[in-house]
Order: sequence, then C-alpha cells, then structure tokens
Amino acid sequence: MSIKLEMLRTFVVVAGQGTLSGAAAVLGRTPSAVSMMLAQLEETIGAPLFETDRKNRLTPLGQLVLEDSQRATEVFDKSVDAIRRHAMSTAGIVRIAAVPSATVALLPDVIEAFRISHPEVRIEISDVDTAAVRRRVQRDEADIGIVSAQPDAPMEGESILSDDLGIVCAEGGPIHRAHLTAQGASDWGLLRLEPLIANPLCDLVDDPVVTAMRPASTLEARNTTAILSFVRRGFGASILPFDAVRNQPDGVEFFVPAQSVSQRQLRKVRSGQTPMRGPVLAFWSLLAR
Repeated sequence: MSIKLEMLRTFVVVAGQGTLSGAAAVLGRTPSAVSMMLAQLEETIGAPLFETDRKNRLTPLGQLVLEDSQRATEVFDKSVDAIRRHAMSTAGIVRIAAVPSATVALLPDVIEAFRISHPEVRIEISDVDTAAVRRRVQRDEADIGIVSAQPDAPMEGESILSDDLGIVCAEGGPIHRAHLTAQGASDWGLLRLEPLIANPLCDLVDDPVVTAMRPASTLEARNTTAILSFVRRGFGASILPFDAVRNQPDGVEFFVPAQSVSQRQLRKVRSGQTPMRGPVLAFWSLLAR
C-alpha cells in the first residue's frame, strides 16, 4: 500500500491533539476511522509512530515522520490555494508584497497603468516590512516584492526609486516650531524634542541621535497610514520618505534635515526559481525606475 496524503494529514492532527478523540473532532470523523487510518500508515511504513496506544508521545521515527508530513501537507495546501486563486481570475493573478511607503506612494500609479492593459487580472497587495517581503518572495507567496534599502547596500533586485528620508512631525508641535526657527539649518537632533515613533526606516538613517533613540522608543508602527495618524494625534515624530507623505492630509509637516542627509531606495525583487510571464512580467516592467 502506498502512503496517501490523507494518512499524513490524519497523523499530523493526531500528533497535535494527543488523542484519537481530539483528532476525530478536528477531522470530523469517528475515532475508529482515525485509528484505522493511522494503522494503515504504520503498516505501510513498517514501524510504530507512537510510543503507546494513547497517542500522546511519538517514537523517534514518529518525530521524523511528523516533520516530513507537516511539510508535505503544507506544500499541498499551498498548491490548492494557488489553484483556487487562479480559478477566481481566469485572466491571471499578480501577487505583490511591498513595504508600506511603496504601497502609498508608488503602487497606485503602477496599478492604474496596469489595469488599462490588463483590466481582468486580479491584483493582491500585501503591505509588510522589508524582511517579510523577502520571506514571501522566497516562499513563493508573492510574485514581486518591493523592499527598502540604503543606496550603498549590496545590490538586491533592481532599483526603481530613490528619495530622501526626513522627519515627519505634527504641525505646530515642538519639532515643527524648532525647524521654523532654525531657518533651514535643522538636523536630526530635533527628534529629541518629541518621542520617536519608530519604524524600520529608522535603521536606514546614519546619525547618532537616531541610533540612540531607536531602541528607546516605546511606540513602533510599520504601516505608513498608522504612523501619520499617530503623528497627528501628538504621540511623537517619526522618519519617513517624502513620497510617503506628499499626498497626505493636513496636520503633519515634513522636512529633510540639512545635515547627515539619508536616502532610501525602493527595489523590486523576485524569486529566480520561476520565470516571469504574462501579467506578472507586465507588472514588473511597469515598475521602472
């Protein structure tokens, strides 16, 4: 008898629940049916997977089989999910994982241009930080990724945009008033006047003030909209690129310190394991510098 996916899935659930009755409730089957499925798996493998009939302790072989079973069922579930997504859009699908500032400043124009030539294609956007973007691309959970990086960082993907990082603060607040008084000679030291709302872009600023304040921050956000909302409420100031704030409503001010100017790049990345074609290639091409 060959090993079937349903055997592995049943084994994973039993190992997780620790009892046949618990696994049966999760699987929607009777305990006897679950027991029979496990017996077939152990017979096919040729060795027991549990130390006792209580199913609450795995044998060394059982632990190894569990790890492989989890991987096998995860791969299968991802494949089924991908098939269902494609079925929802007969014209295709493009999955984008992008840092929040790119979602706000870059993607709207690209999506507008893309939909002119591909109106029926489904677009899925994941708004996550750079580390999560890389993971999603590597795991084939996204076709295209957009990450933030320092201009002098090792080359990754293709650069599509560079802009200055600056301080975003509440209009009329301590930092804004000090900036007006400085008459264009502001520096990152103004951040000391208000609490820092940390975000991953802070790590791209090479300045001792930011380096010292970053770990001491008691509020961190990764979504641009949330950061700007917190700034308007007077919770503190943060660091963002100009493109992320240029179209935002009133209530916040943005300026680039005259000293220690820092930039960030947006880079488009993809997995080299699967060749791009169709809508994905078209979207990639629109993400031009």
